[in-house]
Amino acid sequence: MATGACLPHELQRGENKPKNVAVEGRSRRVLQDIGNLVDVSKRITRQEAEKNKKPSLATTKVLAAGKIVRPEGPEVITISSDEEDSEEVKKEKKKKEPAKVINSKQNSTKKNVKTLSAILSARSKAACGRTYKPKDQVLDVDASDVDNELAAVEYIDELYKFYKFAESDSRVYDYMGSQPDVNAKMRAILVDWLIEVHRKFELMPETLHLTINIVDRFLSLKAVSRKELQLVGISSMLIACKYEEIWSPEVNDFVCISDNAYKREQVLVMEKTILRKLEWYLTVPTPYVFLVRYIKVSSPSDKEMENMAYFLAELGLVHYATVILYSPSVIAASAVYAARFTLGRSPFWTQTLEHYTGLSEDKLRECAKLMVSFHSLAGESKLKAVFKKFCNPDRCSVALIPPGKLLLVENVR
Repeated sequence: MATGACLPHELQRGENKPKNVAVEGRSRRVLQDIGNLVDVSKRITRQEAEKNKKPSLATTKVLAAGKIVRPEGPEVITISSDEEDSEEVKKEKKKKEPAKVINSKQNSTKKNVKTLSAILSARSKAACGRTYKPKDQVLDVDASDVDNELAAVEYIDELYKFYKFAESDSRVYDYMGSQPDVNAKMRAILVDWLIEVHRKFELMPETLHLTINIVDRFLSLKAVSRKELQLVGISSMLIACKYEEIWSPEVNDFVCISDNAYKREQVLVMEKTILRKLEWYLTVPTPYVFLVRYIKVSSPSDKEMENMAYFLAELGLVHYATVILYSPSVIAASAVYAARFTLGRSPFWTQTLEHYTGLSEDKLRECAKLMVSFHSLAGESKLKAVFKKFCNPDRCSVALIPPGKLLLVENVR
């Protein structure tokens, strides 16, 4: 690189270059950085430059082409960086200059120019009808229970995945063909009576759902006479009470509630028979297990909606068609959906409910229609145990609320 602005023409052409040539009146280092020009210009005045009759760095300007030009005076002296720069300086410039050009282009075109792939993607989505629609936000229903150890927030999602996986093992299908002396109407009478017994003993709701599950599973495995059907019912409730309740009713209490139709020994023998047939498999996901979860997802503080969902679910359990057609999780989700529809909770099925249940509105509509039809006939039916239970003001008298008959219309949204 040149050592000054004014050099002999022989040195500028590269002929007979001596080493370490000191220029008269100069005592500075070789110019390596363009920033040095600014520092030198601060120290050199125009008067000193005129006295020495040498070009002053204070009057020079840096052009984009890498040339230093003195604007004042007729003579313009140029130092070409391309010819006389050292190899190291050239490499540094090559690294810096292209980067600046690229960045300037990106900054000028990034905001305004759309890529071809983005345009084609937008056109294809528009042609397929896949235009952007904002999705409903999925709420974290367990956020408020992080500090509650009993809520088991860390495991709750895995637990319900397992429940949905295991519900097929305890689900019953159409078994009335294997029962020569029992039909669906007799079963409905038995379940209606068990709901009254359950209410009389003030038992837990888990006990009722497990009792009905045990009855249906046992009847699907063994033929029972009409006289033994009630015995199967009280023995099943005895087993469920021992499993779910802290203080279980005694055997004599069930004998008394059945008006001494059976002896104590008969109840115990039937209890053993049921347990052997079911192979002691009692830890099963009933509709109540899913109801608790889905009601919490829907609206945990809405007592009216909660009682309406329990009411519709128990109406469904009384009727044989609901139990054999739908799994416990679908029964629970349909009860919540029908309850929201009946009470006018809009929207009837949210994105959060679909996320936690894994069921869309279309998959629940048929089961929900059954429950609404049962609700519309509950007041006139002879089986009034569920209706009387939910007419109580403690349960918000949800049985007296008009049913959502609009749901029975096809393709309602």
